[in-house]
Amino acid sequence: MEYSSNDNDNLPFLKFESMLKTNHVLFFDSEEFENIIHHYLNHGKMSLAKKAIKLGLDQHPGSTNLKLFKVEVFVFENKLVQADTLLNELYLLEPMNEEIFIQKANILSKKDEHLQAIDVLKQALELTDDVLDIYSLIGMEYLFLDQFEDAKSYFIKCLNEDVEDYSALYNIIYCFDFLNQNDEAIEYLNSFLDLNPYCEVAWHQLGKQYFTLKDYKKALAAFDFAIISDDTFVGAYLEKGKVLEKLKRFEEAIEFYSFTLKLEDPTSFALLRIGSCYEKLKKDDLAVQYYYKTVHEDPLLDKGWIAITRFYNKKRNYQKALYYINKAINIDSENVIYWKLYSQINLRLKLYEEAERGFKKTLDLGNYELATWLSRGDLLIKLGETEGAIFNFEQAVVFYPENAELEYRLAGLFFTLNKTDKGTFHLKNALKYNAEYSFIIDELFPEICNKIQVKNLLKTKP
Repeated sequence: MEYSSNDNDNLPFLKFESMLKTNHVLFFDSEEFENIIHHYLNHGKMSLAKKAIKLGLDQHPGSTNLKLFKVEVFVFENKLVQADTLLNELYLLEPMNEEIFIQKANILSKKDEHLQAIDVLKQALELTDDVLDIYSLIGMEYLFLDQFEDAKSYFIKCLNEDVEDYSALYNIIYCFDFLNQNDEAIEYLNSFLDLNPYCEVAWHQLGKQYFTLKDYKKALAAFDFAIISDDTFVGAYLEKGKVLEKLKRFEEAIEFYSFTLKLEDPTSFALLRIGSCYEKLKKDDLAVQYYYKTVHEDPLLDKGWIAITRFYNKKRNYQKALYYINKAINIDSENVIYWKLYSQINLRLKLYEEAERGFKKTLDLGNYELATWLSRGDLLIKLGETEGAIFNFEQAVVFYPENAELEYRLAGLFFTLNKTDKGTFHLKNALKYNAEYSFIIDELFPEICNKIQVKNLLKTKP
């Protein structure tokens, strides 16, 4: 067999997997086993990792590190009692081994005992010079507890240890954002950039903070510095495009979104934003072209289908709008926004049964907006389905009690069915809740306006 230049690194894995195939047991030192196990765990090959742990402990039964890998697998498989038992045994042998404390904290975290996990991790800090990972773990435990100030302080410690720990930087900004501390985030990022002026991630995050505060001039400057620091940083181009859109500088926005298409494979977000910019520039042919590219690139992106449907809706080309929303529904029939658009388009096409079906589906999917109940009920009235309309509005009253618009409709429907007592009950409620909406009776139920009971009630409105 010929080996490549990387095979020296791969030899232990090749040797180990060859041994598994032949059942011929070979010897590995404990460090080789550790590397093999670590490799398999990192690549999610749990069964191979477990085989390596077993064989490793057969050959090196006293190895604490191999036993700690066994603990890690126990925790992964949620066998917390076995993990805890083995850790206690290891602690008796090596009470100053920080990895034992880290794994103990991991078990406590799995049990949602986060404060205890933090206490154990703080003990581990006293036993090691390599504090970075432990700071990060403590920060994560505080996040689980929603204690964002404490979490932030530990992630800041991580970044103080390693200025290129960008996951810590992202977590710091996440904490600032959750606490609505945009000004404080800006102050922190500026002080960090004073020491690390070419950190593109920090400039990018600074720009996003300014964007949130609608300080678009400073946001642009920050994204420019991010691009200067790394001219292949796609996120900075995208964010600068968003700022330029806000400033209505659509041609420039297109330019920056287009940069991203050259730097990496096209993203549906960039294609969609380019389409939107062209639409605002009234370059409809180009807008539609990019909307087509968006849905082709990512058929599951609802914003793409919504954009192309609304484009044709605005142009009053309802047949094309309906065609595209139907395609979207065929891909994702559980999307509420699709069904709402479907209903609105069918209404404009006077396809009332289809529109009612869309509103019903919207409600079935858990979208209980008042407008949806009213639209569906009014369509059922138009279609002559009186009982169905009553049932619809009675369901709506559960979610919107004391709502005049619903009560007027129920009153009109019951009077239409000559159920005077129920009609009177609902009309009195309606007038009590909002007498100004009594025009609903005239508009939807003109045939009952001459009924004596209705006339008398309407005369007595406050």
